[in-house]
Amino acid sequence: MNTLAHQIAQRIHALRFEDLTSEALQWTASAFVDTVGVTLAGIREDGPQILLRIPGIAAAAGPALIFGTGRRTSVLDAALVNGVASHALDYDDVAGSMGGHPSAMLVPALIPLGEMLRSNGRDLVLAYVAGFETECRIARGVHHHHYDKGWHPTATLGIFGTVAGSARLLRLSVEQTAIALGMAASFAAGLKANFGTMTKPLHVGHGVRDGVFAALMAREGFTANPGAFEHKQGFLDVFNGPGTYETARILDEWYEPFECGGAGDPGLKPYPCCGSTHPSIGRMIELAHRYDLIPDRIASITVLPHSRRLPHTNNPNPRTPLAAKFSIQYCVARALTDRSVKLAHFEGDAPFDPAVRALMQRLTVRPHPDMAEDWGTEVIVETTDGGRYASRLDEYPSRGPAGEPMTHVELWTKFADCAERSLPRGRLSAVFDSLMDIASFADLGELTSLLDPTRNL
Repeated sequence: MNTLAHQIAQRIHALRFEDLTSEALQWTASAFVDTVGVTLAGIREDGPQILLRIPGIAAAAGPALIFGTGRRTSVLDAALVNGVASHALDYDDVAGSMGGHPSAMLVPALIPLGEMLRSNGRDLVLAYVAGFETECRIARGVHHHHYDKGWHPTATLGIFGTVAGSARLLRLSVEQTAIALGMAASFAAGLKANFGTMTKPLHVGHGVRDGVFAALMAREGFTANPGAFEHKQGFLDVFNGPGTYETARILDEWYEPFECGGAGDPGLKPYPCCGSTHPSIGRMIELAHRYDLIPDRIASITVLPHSRRLPHTNNPNPRTPLAAKFSIQYCVARALTDRSVKLAHFEGDAPFDPAVRALMQRLTVRPHPDMAEDWGTEVIVETTDGGRYASRLDEYPSRGPAGEPMTHVELWTKFADCAERSLPRGRLSAVFDSLMDIASFADLGELTSLLDPTRNL
C-alpha cells in the first residue's frame, strides 16, 4: 500500500543514529533537560494532583515512574500523568513549524515506554528525533489553517510524533506503524477554547497516552485504516478541510535538514506562559532596561503583535493564574513592573497584584497593521513626561518564538528552579548532567531512579 501513513512510516523507520547531526543531538539533550525539569515542577500543580485523585488513575503498580514521586505504575498511566505535568505550567519548549510544544508529546511518552522495554539512550534519542520530525512535517502540511481554525496543534499533531517515537522504541514494522498512525487520526483532539484552563495540559496527557496506546495496540494486531489521513472523511479533510493542506509539504525533505536541528525553529521558553506572549514580553523588558521605565512613569502602553498571536492571548482581565498565562496584557505589564516573568508570577494572588492591574488599565492590545513576521511584535510606551519609546521585532531570531538558544548556565538555572520543587537540591546537578548526556544510558532505569525522590542514591 502507498497511503500517506505508509509513506510517513517509511520515513520514520529510515532514520539511523549515525544520521543525526551535532545540532540535532545538542537540541535533543537540551530538550530532555528542559522537559524533565518542567515536568518535575508541573507535577506539583493542581491539574496533575487532581488527576492522581481520580479512581483508577495510576492505581496499579507497574514499571514506569511518575516523575518527582515514588509511584510506579503502568506505562499508559505514567504517560498520561507525566504528559499533563509536562504542560501544566506552559513552560515547555516550542517549535515554530509545529505551532506548538513538541517535546511535551515525546519525552513523557518515550521515557515510560523505554523503562518497560529497557531501552538504551541511543534508542531514546533516535525515537525522539523521529517523533519530532513527524509532528513538524505534518504541521507544515496543514498550517496555518489548522492553527487558525482553533485546533491545539500540540495535541492534534503531536500525537503523530508520539506514535512515531513509540514505533521506533517498539521496533514496529512499517505496516504496524501505518496502522498506529491511522488509529491516532481518530484519537487526535484538542481545542484552543480551553486554553487558560487545566484542560489544555490534559490535551497533552491524553495525546501522549493515546499515541503510546496506538503503537502498543498495533503491535498486537489491532486494526485501523492506514488511509485515515487522506480519506474523504479522514483527518485532513475533517480537521482542515479540502484545499487547506498540502501533502507534498508533509512528505518532502524529511531530515534534510532536521526539524529539531534548527529547521523547525525549536526554542526553549524563558518565560512560564504562552509562547505567543514571549516576543512582546521580550520587547517590554528591553524597553524597561534601556529607558529605566517604571510603572509611575507610564502614561500608556500599546502592544501590537501579529494578529495570529491574539485570539488566545487577548484577555484583559484574567481571573485565575492559569488564565494569566494567556493574557498578553498581564504578561507585558508584569514584564515592566518586575523586568522579568517568573513562575511565582502565576501563583496564588500574583495575577491580582494591584500595581500590575493598575498598569494593565493603561495598556492597549491590537493587531499590528503591517507585521508580516508571524512572531513579530511592536511595543510602544508613552510616559507622563511626554516621552515615546518603541521596540519593534520584524524578524524573529533563530530557535523559534522563545528566542535565541539558552546558554548552558541559563538552561541550568531554569532546570534547577523547576526541578527543586520535586527533587532534593543535592541531586539536581546529577540529573542535569545525566540528561545532557542522554544518549549514553545503557538502561533508562538508571535515569528514572534519579527522578524518584524516595530513592536513596
